[in-house]
Amino acid sequence: MKILAVCQSGLGSSFMVQMNVQQILKDENVNVDANNITVDHSDVGSATADSADYFFVESTLADALGSIPKDRIVLLKSLIDKKETAEHVNYVLDNENIAHD
Repeated sequence: MKILAVCQSGLGSSFMVQMNVQQILKDENVNVDANNITVDHSDVGSATADSADYFFVESTLADALGSIPKDRIVLLKSLIDKKETAEHVNYVLDNENIAHD
């Protein structure tokens, strides 16, 4: 499973979300290697439906991902709210039947 953090330019905020997701996976004791989980970041213009299984994006950019199925887009109200991001990560893990704490 691939998670892609997306922002306007693909630099600062998407990289921060990527690092937060990676830390949350670690905190939740998810074996990313055994579950074949990768996390990366990208700019909104480069994100295509085949780029990832789930797309974490700030809510104001939702319309820019129009070609990506809505059920694969995770809208974040705040990019710095790690608790919100953790709730979304746990939802994805549950949705994919991946064990976590």
